Amino acid sequence: MRLKILFAGTPEFAARHLRALLDSEHELLAVYTQPDRPKGRGKKLAASPVKELAVAAGLPVLQPQSLKSEEAQQALAAFNADIMIVVAYGLILPKAVLDAPQYGCLNVHGSVLPRWRGAAPIQRAIETGDQRSGVTIMQMDAGLDTGDMLLVSECEISANENAASLHDKLAELGPPALLTTLEQVASQTLQPQKQDNALATYAHKIEKAEGEIQWQEPATLIQRKVNAFNPFPVCYTMLNGERLKIHTAQLSQISTDAAPGTVLVADRQHFHVACGENVLVVERLQLPGKKAMSLAEFANGHSQLCPPGTVLGNALGTVPKTAPGKGE
Repeated sequence: MRLKILFAGTPEFAARHLRALLDSEHELLAVYTQPDRPKGRGKKLAASPVKELAVAAGLPVLQPQSLKSEEAQQALAAFNADIMIVVAYGLILPKAVLDAPQYGCLNVHGSVLPRWRGAAPIQRAIETGDQRSGVTIMQMDAGLDTGDMLLVSECEISANENAASLHDKLAELGPPALLTTLEQVASQTLQPQKQDNALATYAHKIEKAEGEIQWQEPATLIQRKVNAFNPFPVCYTMLNGERLKIHTAQLSQISTDAAPGTVLVADRQHFHVACGENVLVVERLQLPGKKAMSLAEFANGHSQLCPPGTVLGNALGTVPKTAPGKGE
């Protein structure tokens, strides 16, 4: 059965699902996406990845500020769609919109529900140390990611997984899971499963301020945050009154009693920082106005900014009178 589909989505994650629908047997009626937003240093208006793909495919594109108005709801209902697919759209769908298509609205969510409902399931899973993630195809209802689960596809979160790599894993899992679900819709073989609300966790939106490293925290937690907040907002610490971004880091077996934030070693091969528990090994970092660089690149022209004994995480980046050793 060929379904008539409305699609709503905005970022690249959504665009990958739209691409799969374009290559399927189903009919795309129109695409909803967020209004164009300022982007880059010039703050010029830029189309979303979903809009770019939809325009290239010759599909009608609608970009309402909201779907709460009667006019917007009537325009959507006029498409007489069989179903609406929603992937990282970014707007709330009122009940009138949820009920408009014959088979309602389906959502592709980047977690195994009911864990990590909300805006940032990928980042929160990594930050918390989850070992598995996945995508859930869900029948949308009026709640926040509370609808019945229709299909789940899982994957492992590897030890060094960051938000970008997990995003790509889920973007590979989602499209085939969505197409399988649409086959079940067409054949009326869906087997909805209720979520256990008692197991639900909420993935709060990522705020830029969360990227600031608190060196008194355990190295394990800091390393997870470095991964979770890459590529956005990217973890950082203060050095000489400026932000030093840390893109990748590992855990060290070195022990120390140095104060949290103290640089223990800083050379072409090692950059160790004391934490509340254990030591963090910085691998890739970025100075203001510079590109991200390796330790060797940092040592070539910038190592004098951060000699052993420097205390990161304050406005001055001070060096104590007695610098600690490497530890054992």
